Amino acid sequence: MPTTTPTRAPTLRLGKWIHAALLLFHAATPTLCDSLFLLNAVPQNVNDFYQELRERAAPCPHSLAGGFYNIDNGTNTTSYCANDPHRPSIIYLSGVNGTLSNMDIDCDGVQGGSQDDGRCSLGRSPDYQDATAFQDIVQSYGVGISDLNTYIHPYVVFGNSGSKPGWKTFDPTDYGVKPLSVMAVVCPGNKMVYGIWGDTNGDDGDKPMVGEVSIALATACWGKNMTGDNGYDGMDLLYVAFTGIDAVPGKDGADWAAKDYDTFERSIQPLGNKLVQRITAGAGGRRVTSSWAVAGGVLAGGLWLAL
Repeated sequence: MPTTTPTRAPTLRLGKWIHAALLLFHAATPTLCDSLFLLNAVPQNVNDFYQELRERAAPCPHSLAGGFYNIDNGTNTTSYCANDPHRPSIIYLSGVNGTLSNMDIDCDGVQGGSQDDGRCSLGRSPDYQDATAFQDIVQSYGVGISDLNTYIHPYVVFGNSGSKPGWKTFDPTDYGVKPLSVMAVVCPGNKMVYGIWGDTNGDDGDKPMVGEVSIALATACWGKNMTGDNGYDGMDLLYVAFTGIDAVPGKDGADWAAKDYDTFERSIQPLGNKLVQRITAGAGGRRVTSSWAVAGGVLAGGLWLAL
């Protein structure tokens, strides 16, 4: 008797396809013991600007201060740059020959809580301070926290202070950047994190350094291999600060008392989405358009989720 194809074969094929898709999703998604860190889609205008900087050989055309280091054994070719030297709306870090900045880990401020897994403990951070630069402002909000928590708040260390002879300094407030204002950090791999300006670089080291962030922000970009003594040395991260009081979420514009990174990040997303519209390509070189940015979604566990 001739054989016939079972009618359930399409169902079996569909089942195999679903199984394969689930395996792919599982491979791209953190395990249950990991936090599903929220990332933002990189808008096309931000991607164009990022690509422009990566292809620019010359220093930034509007340098506000230069002579800073990304790594101890590197060169002091990183500058604080502006889109306009007189009335800047953004200030960013940039080097030469397409370099931007690296990412070191700052453990300053409050530790502890459910997110503290020891990666930023005192013994792992060589320059730990028990307070951030704007602790008094955080306390003035009266929201139940005494300072920023490196495991929860995605803060950026921006600006340089110090009194050593010949020490390079830069105060972002001189150009309109306000403490605890929202910043944008573009990480390689189509990733963008909204953070806040939460600390400054001091003169406790041998050289004036830049490119430091909280463990929460570093984990969002690179995962839990980031620790207080293990950062990322690639010179391809973009840090952007925004000037003006409208970049400050204030007491009620952010969930300062959040118990985890994702909750805090979501609370500053609306303001961050508004601020990044200021970023435009063409100010410092040829306008470049790339296809890797995807707007209108978030990247979670390595997969784009449309909003």
